[in-house]
Amino acid sequence: MTDAHSPDLPLPVRSEELLHRLATRRSAPAQQLAAPAPEGEDLKTLLELALRSPDHGKLAPWRLVVLGAQTRAGIVEKLSAMTHRLPDPVKGKAVLSKLANPPLTILVVSSPVHGHKVPVWEQELSAGAVCMNIEHAANALGYSASWITDWYSFDAEALALFDIKDGEKVAGFIHIGTLPTAPLERPRPQVSERVEILP
Repeated sequence: MTDAHSPDLPLPVRSEELLHRLATRRSAPAQQLAAPAPEGEDLKTLLELALRSPDHGKLAPWRLVVLGAQTRAGIVEKLSAMTHRLPDPVKGKAVLSKLANPPLTILVVSSPVHGHKVPVWEQELSAGAVCMNIEHAANALGYSASWITDWYSFDAEALALFDIKDGEKVAGFIHIGTLPTAPLERPRPQVSERVEILP
């Protein structure tokens, strides 16, 4: 049953274009992403599509932060100063290029409603669905995307730079832009290896 103020939505129809897009989806190397990236109406559309994600209880247990180049540059500088205390400081500093280089980054924060009947784990999965919807929307708009986390997604001091609050987690940094060349395919799991079909 639909809300009195909500129009009926169309039923799904077969789309060969969408099937092809899903069959050829590939995460992009974040360091290779360059301009152009979504802006203006494209960015607005992408964000609207991102929020049309599965959300049991209509809790919207996530928030999105669009990180501009200036903001990221300042954060990367501060993160770089933290890398000396990592197990591998050289690698810790090197991965910061994934955050610094892309023209657009959207931080997806899992922000569950604690004490609700919908389990926190399920709410966290909803944040993951938002990340995936951003990737699909970016691809549909003609851009490439990379959904990643790195050490600064889990380090308490680093998380403070992104204003991650108590009870929240980084679901992902979605880097978006344009690749100079088509990405290479990588090995994929086989249905026979990962799927059990019961009668």
